[in-house]
Amino acid sequence: MPNMNKLRRSPHVVALAYNGLCTFEFGIAYEVFGLPRPEMGDDWYRFSVAAVEPGPLMAGGGLTVSVQGGLDLLETADLIVVPGWKAIDAPVPEALSQALLEARLRGAPLASLCSGVAVLAATGLLDGRRATTHWRYLDRLAAAYPHIKLETDVLYVDEGDLLTAAGSAAGIDLCLHIVRKDFGAEAANSVARRLVLPAHREGGQAQFVRAPVAKERTGAKIGPLIDWMRSELASDMPLAALADRAGMSLRNFQRRFEAATGTTVGEWLIRERLRYAQELLEKGQIFSLDDIAAASGFGTLATMRHHFRKRLKTSPGAYRRMFALDLQSAP
Repeated sequence: MPNMNKLRRSPHVVALAYNGLCTFEFGIAYEVFGLPRPEMGDDWYRFSVAAVEPGPLMAGGGLTVSVQGGLDLLETADLIVVPGWKAIDAPVPEALSQALLEARLRGAPLASLCSGVAVLAATGLLDGRRATTHWRYLDRLAAAYPHIKLETDVLYVDEGDLLTAAGSAAGIDLCLHIVRKDFGAEAANSVARRLVLPAHREGGQAQFVRAPVAKERTGAKIGPLIDWMRSELASDMPLAALADRAGMSLRNFQRRFEAATGTTVGEWLIRERLRYAQELLEKGQIFSLDDIAAASGFGTLATMRHHFRKRLKTSPGAYRRMFALDLQSAP
């Protein structure tokens, strides 16, 4: 996707509406791209709704929706959002598929939230490309479209021109990711604060935690330890020392930590260190790359580069050039 900071006109986002509209996913698209945000300036997103079929439309929750625009709005869209679909195996009108193909040929990126991936799949655009959807739909989607390279346990997938989100709430993560790419980290952080959400979760994070609420006795020990670990990311954290700090045997500690967080200690530390390194990089050139590697707990720049390339498909330097506010605004 282009960096919208470099565009002179306000980018036009068009969300689809249809009979059986998924109201939660549609609300996500409107909240992020359509809600008036005067603090963002005059070049913030313009938002329109395009009806897929004649109205009035019936939406989830017994709502009736009246939409003024039709598929012709896709001709001027800079981004098209498919906010869920009627069902993962519901047919997609030929007129919609053709309009999306023409928009993609013109250069407009397409983004789907949750079951909206079914619409993109029906166009054939996802063949040979990476994509995701809610974990409940993966098997049916794979059977219907075997040429899609499905990512089975991620929050979202960004293929540049085609973006797909997993479960409903992951749609928020994808939309914030788009804001982050278009307007930079500070804008994404501002939108996230108004949503009372963390500003960034990387797309490769798992869709769900097997045990999101730890048992009271476990949480009483693991919770404070996690808080301490976040505050001491630069420190070495051998498993034996962490287990001792939690007052558990090593084996019991590893089992309880995974039960409470849904991942291993090592994986959790990598994610947290990446998150903190990203925050420091977004502050611009205040800190050197070596200092950031040390402060985030990676130790060496080479190690930090390795994890950035493996997890984020970029380098620390490239990440800073893309998202640091002072570098984005430089002439």
